[in-house]
Amino acid sequence: MAAHGDPESFDDVLTSIGEAGRRLTEIDAAEAGAGNISVCVAEPVTLPPGFDSVREILLPFPSPALAGHTVVITGSGCRLRSLAKDPERNLGVVVVHDGGMAGTLHHSARGEFLRPTVEFNSHLAVHEDHVRRRGVAFHAIVQAQPLHLTLLSSVPAYQHAATLNDRLLRWQAETIVHLAEGIGYLPFMVPGSDELTMANLASLRHHQLVLWAKHGVMARSDTSVLAASDRIEYAETAARYEYLNLAIGGRATGLTDAELSRVVRTFGVTTDLVRHQQES
Repeated sequence: MAAHGDPESFDDVLTSIGEAGRRLTEIDAAEAGAGNISVCVAEPVTLPPGFDSVREILLPFPSPALAGHTVVITGSGCRLRSLAKDPERNLGVVVVHDGGMAGTLHHSARGEFLRPTVEFNSHLAVHEDHVRRRGVAFHAIVQAQPLHLTLLSSVPAYQHAATLNDRLLRWQAETIVHLAEGIGYLPFMVPGSDELTMANLASLRHHQLVLWAKHGVMARSDTSVLAASDRIEYAETAARYEYLNLAIGGRATGLTDAELSRVVRTFGVTTDLVRHQQES
């Protein structure tokens, strides 16, 4: 992995995608063909010879800011658990053309990849937005379906961002450190729809992880695929604590507002999610 903010090499990208796919499978967030991962890099990429099938495609979301960029994306129906063993068989690489309406797709002719995930539009929209607004040279996105987060999103009491964050951020001190903006929340929208694409784009301007009600989550990172998948793991762990607390009748309190305030002050976390931050 690259250090000190330096760009990852393409081999680093493939390795981190594989490691993220393995870990998401281990925490029951990527059953069968569920979940998808993409990486957008500004620098030209020299592809291994295994990406030997090439064709032109129209992009599902206009992405002019990505002209000349390379987007690595998992395939529709490909299993995230297979990425570590043989990433070339499960990934496509799209070089975006000028104008951002089309691109050249590279993939393995002998692999499982036939076309990008049906949520390619949501991935492109978020990549394009952050490249255009913030000029990032590297951007990773992970979409997964963690069991406990997705279950809680079907419970009416958790279908509001304020309540969701209040209930989940109280279980581990490190959660507020790594998810200082909290977890964004979107009501149910059809996966792959334009409605979800635009709502998700807007939410990921303010959060690094968004819960799609009754479906899953999307997380992003400017540094690595693993950083994005780590955010999912932190949030899913919090949701599991909440689930376990419900199972014992809600008897556990978790961290109090005062205790969370101490964590925020000690680690210099900038957040508006903790009440009474001056309380000792």
